[in-house]
Amino acid sequence: MIMVVINLIKDLWRGLHFVLSIQFWRMALLWTLSVLVSHFQLLKDSLFSHKIVYPRCSSSTFPNTPVCVITGATSGLGFSTACKISKEGFVVVIVGRSEQLLSETIRKIKDLNEDAQLKAFQADLSSVESIIKFKDSLRQWLLDSNLHCSVQILINNAGILATSPRVTAEGYDQMIGTNYVGAFVLTKLLLPLLENSPVSSKIVNVTSFTHRAGRVDEGTVSGKKFLSSKHYPYAQVYEYSKRKRHILDELVQATLYL
Repeated sequence: MIMVVINLIKDLWRGLHFVLSIQFWRMALLWTLSVLVSHFQLLKDSLFSHKIVYPRCSSSTFPNTPVCVITGATSGLGFSTACKISKEGFVVVIVGRSEQLLSETIRKIKDLNEDAQLKAFQADLSSVESIIKFKDSLRQWLLDSNLHCSVQILINNAGILATSPRVTAEGYDQMIGTNYVGAFVLTKLLLPLLENSPVSSKIVNVTSFTHRAGRVDEGTVSGKKFLSSKHYPYAQVYEYSKRKRHILDELVQATLYL
């Protein structure tokens, strides 16, 4: 009984410490403001800007079955996107860290769409070695199948929010490594497959409204400066990582003609 009370007090103390932390109030206030700014921008664009229509990578315009690669597809936005695209006639390649979650995701999508064409690959986007293995496995699978050896859509969706500091094998902060470095490396490695597409291919980088709060400089590129902080500024690290992915999206648009 005494231990139960002690553990309860510890949990209450941790909760109180979290609520009173700067990072909590940064998320509560600054992120809420970012959401409001984003919605205002969308409203303004819908009322006063010309609607931009982007050409679709449709399965009807592709001689073979098109392929869409989605990272972080076992839950949330990634899962919803995989469900939707599977109904568009694409072979959907779902990428995730957990084999169990990948299997469950395939089952769930099949329950919603029994005709869905799916392929799962296990990969850790915080590990460059794991990304390279995934690229090799994907290319070999394309060669062994009846599909064209190319990718039509790449959706960089995988991302994490960690409240404690962790370091990747390459020495990056784990949030930076997963949310930005992993997306950058994967995009670079899959470029040959994207460029090999007979039709215009697409790269979609899923970012966040929190990118408005992030500011990138030389000291925040790897996230190493945060690892030595007495109190890990996880909210700021998340903002930096999403800002960098937003910059990646801008670089892709500016330099690639896919």
